[in-house]
Amino acid sequence: MHRRKYTLAQHNGSCVRDEGEGHPALQKFKVQIQDLLTDRHDDHSLTKWLKARQFDVAKAEHMYRTSMAYREKMKIEDLVKNYTPPEVLQKYLTGGFCGYDKEGSPVRVERYGRLDMKGIMFSCKKLDLEKTKILQCEGTVRDWETQSQKLGRRVDGITVVFDMEGVSSRMMWRPGLQMYLYLVKVLEDNYPEMMKRMFVVNAPRIFPLLYKLCRPLISEEMKNKIHVLGGDFSGALLEHIDADQLPVFLGGAMKGKDGDPYCSELIPAGGDVPESYYLQSLTNTDNMETTTIPRGDKIILKYEVDTPGSILRWEFKTEGFDISFGVFLLREGAKIPILPLERVNSHMVPEDGSCTCEEAGTYTLRFDNKYSLFRQKTLHYCIEQIPASMVVEDST
Repeated sequence: MHRRKYTLAQHNGSCVRDEGEGHPALQKFKVQIQDLLTDRHDDHSLTKWLKARQFDVAKAEHMYRTSMAYREKMKIEDLVKNYTPPEVLQKYLTGGFCGYDKEGSPVRVERYGRLDMKGIMFSCKKLDLEKTKILQCEGTVRDWETQSQKLGRRVDGITVVFDMEGVSSRMMWRPGLQMYLYLVKVLEDNYPEMMKRMFVVNAPRIFPLLYKLCRPLISEEMKNKIHVLGGDFSGALLEHIDADQLPVFLGGAMKGKDGDPYCSELIPAGGDVPESYYLQSLTNTDNMETTTIPRGDKIILKYEVDTPGSILRWEFKTEGFDISFGVFLLREGAKIPILPLERVNSHMVPEDGSCTCEEAGTYTLRFDNKYSLFRQKTLHYCIEQIPASMVVEDST
């Protein structure tokens, strides 16, 4: 498939991003927050808060004060000294640091296509995810200090390689996307200007759709730093990162234990989280439809698909007991199975999935309780139809 390099941002011609520590707003900002300043705060670090709010002093002050309150609430210093992430996050939360770019800044690789966000969310508390990400950021800040002393100059920022190999429509599971973007926002709000650039590699066909879903929650400043490289990426990465600081699977020369091209000890490989880690399911059903399927009965939901290539997505859970579920295309009176009817343990783990409608027509989603002679089933469900126009990338 043809790939091309492009940035997500539409630059507006403003030069505010190039303004540095001598910006006239800096002195005013320092006066506004003088009650919170310590010896740790120099002009360089304070300018980051201004950049994050386009040098609007009032907004930067609000952001800074909110962040300081957040640090107090989260007891950051104590967290750094004493917090240990749950085992499931240590093993299955993807991403890690592997080396340094040509400017001396840390390089972080995120293997997003290997991330089982649903499994992680079922296996730990939201607070543990938040604390773990904060711990990573605090480690980065300390790494900057070490690198600065080593190189004899200030080192700042990180270069992120965001690998989307393996990404599928399951990544469109809204609770998972919302959680991921929530964590990104927490980091942006409390560690401004930490990321200096991000390279998205192995961008899949559904990337434009994922971006459309995420775009409202990504700041303009962040968009300006994201570069989508698709599958032909090694040359661009090596312009910024030496080969011995980049894993082999990304086009570098760095190998892990026993010649591991993925450097899995530094960059956790992720993968499906075993159900043995799952805590009690806390799926929110507030935004779902709810119905009762009588014993020995079924319900069938019909959807008219006008354009081939459209996607049907579903998420559902049942209370107490399992249910049979299948997807069918109605063609000339016949039911063509798209997803054969099968019993699923949706009372234990909420079920979600999708199918691409290869042809226009009437599609049915069937929830079948005919095998149950004694128990009715309470079903919570959310179905959405994604038009083909949102799935296929514009070729212009």
